[in-house]
Amino acid sequence: MEERYSELREGERGAVVSLVSYIILAILKLTIGIYAGSVALRADGFNNVTDIIVSIAVLIGLRVSQKPPDKNHPYGHWKAETVAALIASFIIMVVGIQVLIDAFGSFISGSAEAPAPIAAWVGGVGFVVMFGVYLYNRRLAKRIKSQAIDSVAKDNLSDALVSAGATIGIIGAQFGMPWLDPILAVVVGFIICHTAWGIFRSSSLSLTDGISKKEIDQLKETIYQVEEVTAVKNVKARYYGSSLIVDLVIELNKSLTLEEVHDITDLVEERVKTEHRAIDVHVHAEPGH
Repeated sequence: MEERYSELREGERGAVVSLVSYIILAILKLTIGIYAGSVALRADGFNNVTDIIVSIAVLIGLRVSQKPPDKNHPYGHWKAETVAALIASFIIMVVGIQVLIDAFGSFISGSAEAPAPIAAWVGGVGFVVMFGVYLYNRRLAKRIKSQAIDSVAKDNLSDALVSAGATIGIIGAQFGMPWLDPILAVVVGFIICHTAWGIFRSSSLSLTDGISKKEIDQLKETIYQVEEVTAVKNVKARYYGSSLIVDLVIELNKSLTLEEVHDITDLVEERVKTEHRAIDVHVHAEPGH
């Protein structure tokens, strides 16, 4: 358990790196986007604003999740990260819809003009910076095996691709295609909304104690790696933040002694904790036929 708390503290560093990068890029893109008249770059800047919200949510979640159990939270504060992500998803969706409204308005009015070339340079810098942050967080997530930081890394990669798309739109506008800039802004708006929906779907599933069938099947595969297990009668699992809680009912040979049953259940518990990053595993053994 203490090791998991230590990993959460280390994971904060990745969220801070993302947060600082997003703040700088959001200010730069929105300022230059307005100055250069680029709808796509402004949309990319608003996308980074939503990423600031996500990074803050992850930071708050990681910090609150480290609080030990208390009288009102006997199971700990693991779900704080998920609650923060759910709130962030609503804010991100509002920003995404606003970007779509602005982009569609610019496209329909036909007022699109080729933005100043400096907008393309800023978009290119945004791509390079976010791709570098993605590589950093991906390595960190693999090292500490953090689902939260892995999600941040995937968001970083998405943002790098959005910046690349916005840059292409701005460059295209320089070659007699000014309509390409607002079209790319529409694409960015849909990406923002898609990101919001993905965060909402995963966080609401976790908060309602849901888990995918694929993860249940993977848990069963791990349990069956212990040769003495003759059957897996029931598997229940739920997420507390990015930490897994598992309840198992397994079947063992009825000829085994009480001490052997105890050793086997301990082995199953250790395997599940090691391979699935579970913080708590309850194993109930029943005699086979």
